[in-house]
Amino acid sequence: MALRYPTRMLHRITDITPEFLSSLGITALLLDVDNTLSEHDSQSPYPGSLEWVSSMRKNGIQMIILSNNTRERVEPFAAQYGLPFLTYAMKPLPVGYLRAVHQLGVSHRNCAAVGDQIFTDIVGANLCGIKSILLEPILEETSRSFRIRRKLERSIRGKMAVKEAEWATRKENSRE
Repeated sequence: MALRYPTRMLHRITDITPEFLSSLGITALLLDVDNTLSEHDSQSPYPGSLEWVSSMRKNGIQMIILSNNTRERVEPFAAQYGLPFLTYAMKPLPVGYLRAVHQLGVSHRNCAAVGDQIFTDIVGANLCGIKSILLEPILEETSRSFRIRRKLERSIRGKMAVKEAEWATRKENSRE
């Protein structure tokens, strides 16, 4: 698949279930912060995300926060979740992803990166051979650079929405 396309696309972090991860062979998640676990630059967790992390842990899913942000931004946030973290990840470069996989002690084949940005989160995961889950941003950013990136993402998100609908239809038909 092209570097810009995620393995799967969902609405929110809380839509990821242990069953969904199992179907993809995923046992570990590399989690973005801004617009994935919280609104951009917020220290408040997205509603339901603390419980979601707890549920993932109970189901044996390992997790680490992987962010391009500073330690000052990420550390207090990660503490709320009780998760390890890596900052200055330099996404989409592979170095942060590879460090995170190494820190978790898992195979890259069993990992997925989760984030809201195609040109950082998804491209970086794909460069490393890691599965990727693209989420809708919690809140649209207003800066010019974000507006440009989001505009460039629209066609990819549209194509992925069609694929997700096809997968859902196939899954529903296989139950009948």
